[in-house]
Amino acid sequence: MSGFGNEFATECLEGVLPEGQNNPQRCPYGLYAEQLSGTAFTAPRETNQRTWLYRIRPSVVHSPYEEEPAGHFSDDYSTTPPSPQQMRWKPFDIPSTPNVDFVKGLHTVAGAGDPCTRYGAAIHVYTCNTSMKNRAFYNADGDFLIVPQQGTLLITTELGRLEVEPNELCVIQQGIRFRVDVRGPSRGYILEVWGNHFVLPNLGPIGANGLANPRDFQTPHAWYEDLEEEYTIVSKYQNKLFSVKQDHSPFDVVGWHGNYAPYKYNFKNFMVINATAFDHADPSIFTVLTCPGAMPGTALCDFVIFPPRWAVQDHTFRPPYYHRNCMSEFMGLIFGNYEAKEEEFMPGGASLHSMMTPHGPDAQCFNGASTADLKPVRVADNTQAFMFESSLSLRTSKWARETCQKLDPNYWKCWQELPKNFDPSQK
Repeated sequence: MSGFGNEFATECLEGVLPEGQNNPQRCPYGLYAEQLSGTAFTAPRETNQRTWLYRIRPSVVHSPYEEEPAGHFSDDYSTTPPSPQQMRWKPFDIPSTPNVDFVKGLHTVAGAGDPCTRYGAAIHVYTCNTSMKNRAFYNADGDFLIVPQQGTLLITTELGRLEVEPNELCVIQQGIRFRVDVRGPSRGYILEVWGNHFVLPNLGPIGANGLANPRDFQTPHAWYEDLEEEYTIVSKYQNKLFSVKQDHSPFDVVGWHGNYAPYKYNFKNFMVINATAFDHADPSIFTVLTCPGAMPGTALCDFVIFPPRWAVQDHTFRPPYYHRNCMSEFMGLIFGNYEAKEEEFMPGGASLHSMMTPHGPDAQCFNGASTADLKPVRVADNTQAFMFESSLSLRTSKWARETCQKLDPNYWKCWQELPKNFDPSQK
């Protein structure tokens, strides 16, 4: 089903959805009605999100919660020493040991804020090699924006199934249970936000069309399984993991209607806006989704991509400019070579340029772009880089700084060969 934020109605059996009301005295087919609220009951109508589920058993049928080990999926970034240093990671390792599923393969890179106070964000990577067997996961703290880098994810949610490939994203909102199946070694990135949901950015003078168009977002049709087998449900709650047992599949929703549902988006559908006369436009023109923050016009987090496009500007240094930003910039590479750093920034790796930490093109990029023939050229063909940009001052985890052993200690050196070109006698 296509569209962003639509009111959807979908059922696996004719007549599952009750007519004219949400919770009748007796639901069709002996189902239970259950509301899943994504916003407060009293949120303004234009932002209110909820969905009614019609399921074989209510989700409350389970054993007591028990805490379970979270591994490197944690909030220890709140206790690690801060560092404003430019950071770059080599590709994160995919497990060589068997039976590492999506949940076991979650690793926290950085974060800020607190899910208890409902304001903040965290960045994770997942590396796994096996499907979740009779296990499901849900995030009670916030929303996941998942970006596969290697391997297709087959995601079964309570509201239906999604197949998400590299060069696509998937958003699974707070509270929605899901299972991840993989076909082989898999790796990707996750942006988690607390306190708000992702929306499309306002277009302003761009007009009614452009960037990520609403019709290109895909939401699953209802799908269910009626299985009486033991299932483990893992919950992320206040940055800890808990689990419950139940004797049936959680994916037993036979029909649903509402506007609170997972979705995916393919980056190839992004309508690129770019400068056509002079100067390098700000990267905000590449925003796919934004999670609004407390200050108008300042996002809690933006999701930005750098897609294939034309560069045609005259008398302009065309790569990204040198920059000190009041935002934190975390970048990942899905495939290809990023234009500003083509040598050591590799697919499956990442970089973090913290708040007000200088960054920009390396010496090789600067020298090439400063003398290039400014004819129209293609940029980023066969390449897809992205950025999680946040108004929060992110702090990295111990796993990211030490345990993963992927942090490049020589990253800072890529700028040291930039020479002094100033000559007061030459304009």
